[in-house]
Amino acid sequence: MIVRAQSVPGGPADGVSLVPLATLEPADSPRAGEIDEVHVRRLAAARTFPPIVVHRGTMRVIDGMHRMRAAALLGRDGIEVRYFDGTPAEAFVLAVQLNVRHGLQLSRAERTAAAERIVASHPAWSDRAIAAAAGLSVKTVAQLRQRSTTAVPQLHARVGLDGRVRPVNAADGRRRAADFIRGHPDASLRQIAAAAGIAVGTARSVRLALERGESPEPAPRSAQVSTARSPDPGAGAGGVLAQLCRDPAFRFSASSRLLLRLLDNRMLAGRGADHVLHHVPAHGKDALATAVRQCIDTWNKFLRKLEEIPGEQPPERAISRPTLSSGRASVCTREFEGRQK
Repeated sequence: MIVRAQSVPGGPADGVSLVPLATLEPADSPRAGEIDEVHVRRLAAARTFPPIVVHRGTMRVIDGMHRMRAAALLGRDGIEVRYFDGTPAEAFVLAVQLNVRHGLQLSRAERTAAAERIVASHPAWSDRAIAAAAGLSVKTVAQLRQRSTTAVPQLHARVGLDGRVRPVNAADGRRRAADFIRGHPDASLRQIAAAAGIAVGTARSVRLALERGESPEPAPRSAQVSTARSPDPGAGAGGVLAQLCRDPAFRFSASSRLLLRLLDNRMLAGRGADHVLHHVPAHGKDALATAVRQCIDTWNKFLRKLEEIPGEQPPERAISRPTLSSGRASVCTREFEGRQK
C-alpha cells in the first residue's frame, strides 16, 4: 500500500498519557547535533510545555527530546505523551515534519540528510511531497533522487501532496493509454486509466485525440508557451480551444475552466458526430433538435455580451498563493500545533 504523503497514517492520538521518563528511548531524530542545553533551560524556565510525541511500538521519542530533558531538569519523573502508531519509517517522516515547522530550526544539512532518507524509504512520493516534508526546494529533492538512482527504485508513478498518483512521464502514460485503447476500443475511461496508470481525465483526453486523428502525446512545452497567449482564429474550433486550454489565465481560474468545459464540443467534430448521431433514438430526434437550438440561442446571447466587453483589461493584480505550510500541512502536524496553541 502506498502511504499518502500529506497525511502520515497513525498520527498522534487525541488522548494524552503521563509516561515515566525512564520508559522512553532516544529519538530517531533528523538532528545531527547534541541536545541544546540553552534551549532546555529556556523550556524549564517556562515550566509548562506541550506533550511530546512518541512512537508507541518502540517508545522512541519522535518529537520532544528537549522537553523531555527539561522535565528531568525540573525533577519530574514523567511527561505527557501523545502516541504515534505508524511504522518506524513513517515516524521519522513525522519527526522531520514537526521539527521543520516548530522549535529549533533544522540546519540545511540536516534537512538534506532527512530528505535523502525519505527518498529511500518512500520512493513513490513525488519530489514536491518530499520537499514539503523536509523544508527543501523541489529542485533540491530532484537532485537528491538523481544521485540516489542506484539505490532508489525508479517508478513510473509517484504520489503527490494531494495523495493522487501521477505518472512521472506524462507522455509515456498517454502512449500506454493509446495502445490500450487501440487494443480495447470499447474499454471504459476507468479501465483505460487503470491500465495506463493515468488519471481518468487524461484517458478522456487521449481518447478524444485518437478520435480526431491526432497524436495522443502532449505538445512540446515550447509550442504550448508560444501559442498559449495568442490563439490563432485560423486554427479551427478545436485548435483555438486547445490553445485556450493551455493559457495560464484560463487554466488557473475556476470560472474560466468551467467555461472551457462548456465550450468543449470536439466530440462532434469529424467522425465523432457520426458516432453520436448513430446512437440517437428515433423518438428523441425532435426534442434533441430543440435542445440544440436552445443551446445555440444561449451561446449567441453570450457571444453578444462577450463582444461588448472593452478590449483593454484592467492591470493584473498580484495573486496571493497559499504556502505549503498553510495549505498542505500534514494532518499530524496540524493536530499537534493546534494543541500547542
